[in-house]
Amino acid sequence: MLFATPHCLSSSTCLSFSILRKPNSPHSRKQRLTTRVSSRTRSTPLCTASLITSPDSFEVGRLIGSYGFMNVTSYSGFQTGSDLEFSSGDLGQLRVQDVGEGSVKIRLYEGRIAQGPSKGTPVIFKVYPGQRAAGIEADMMAANELNAHAFLQNTSEGICKNLLLLLGGFETKTGEQWLAFRGDGKYSAADFAKAASEKVSRVRSLQENSWNPFEKEQAFKRRTYFIIRLFLGAMRGLAYMHNHERLHQSLGPASVLLNTIVERDAAYLVPKLRDLAFSVDISFSSLEEGPSTFSEGLWRRASSAGAFTPMEKRAFGIADDIYEAGLLFAYLAFVPFCEAGIMDGLSLQRLLESTFKLDVMATREYCLADDRLLEAVKFLDLGQGAGWELLQAMLNPDFRKRPIAEAVVNHRFLTADVL
Repeated sequence: MLFATPHCLSSSTCLSFSILRKPNSPHSRKQRLTTRVSSRTRSTPLCTASLITSPDSFEVGRLIGSYGFMNVTSYSGFQTGSDLEFSSGDLGQLRVQDVGEGSVKIRLYEGRIAQGPSKGTPVIFKVYPGQRAAGIEADMMAANELNAHAFLQNTSEGICKNLLLLLGGFETKTGEQWLAFRGDGKYSAADFAKAASEKVSRVRSLQENSWNPFEKEQAFKRRTYFIIRLFLGAMRGLAYMHNHERLHQSLGPASVLLNTIVERDAAYLVPKLRDLAFSVDISFSSLEEGPSTFSEGLWRRASSAGAFTPMEKRAFGIADDIYEAGLLFAYLAFVPFCEAGIMDGLSLQRLLESTFKLDVMATREYCLADDRLLEAVKFLDLGQGAGWELLQAMLNPDFRKRPIAEAVVNHRFLTADVL
């Protein structure tokens, strides 16, 4: 059953946002969220047309990929002695996790709008399996993602260019939930890092690292500029979410969509955040209502870190997103500058959290001793160590000392001419 929340995207385009929810759904919280989105007062009038709410409105193309999710089953903090004791504060501040494979498998398809004034617009379909295949969790994730996009696209500030644009959604007869997003790119930050590291491997295997020093330096600058623009765009999207009372809670290389991975085209790069299935509402009215399915673990860790009041819990949630963004920054600083297979996200996270207990400068000393990591060190050393400074701030063990997203956007490493 479809419940449309109409919204005007521009003066000439009007699309609907459908909250996917079946009749007599037991998820009363999702229903309340839908009511809030639909009844928000706005200074600008809402469109009344409803264009994108059924399968007939789309043409589906080829399958372009699939992916799953990891389930976090436990959290642990610093090891402070042979008896493995740790403080309650450390438990809430660090994110060393035991993870397992989740049951929800997402499929992605190419497509386009088949009718209406936006006919021909390319779209990417994100398909959540029905309850028979994945249980109620898939329905809840789809509804949460739709609701988050509908809310964020219904603000008085208009559409954020660094968030993927939702065009609609529908439920099939088999119970699958199809979300249609504007086709603004087919690559992710993970795809860029993989391509970059493979290029590093090819260059070194062919002994091309002895090429013209000037061209080698120019290649480094191009990669640096691309990565800074990529991360800056992602942080602008996150800042927009936080300013509108939403956490991402699933930020990583795969959740940043790119319209290009060609470093020479960095000037045209527009990163967009996606994958809002685990997004959390941090408005004070929501915090006072109590935890939802997707926020229960977050608020449990907030309590362990000493955040009990709505204000403290909100600050913890924002800092938690910043920590994830810090790990993304570390990933972008290392993986694209290393040969393929030398460094990956999980290995880097273990290095930072477990080996060096989030002491970023100790990590730097370790990396200096490994020739394979020197380009990454060079990148973070730019601006007299501005990259390390930013990374340390975002990964501060004390969540109260981490910067907000706006402060990251305005950090000298991302705004100054570090090249």
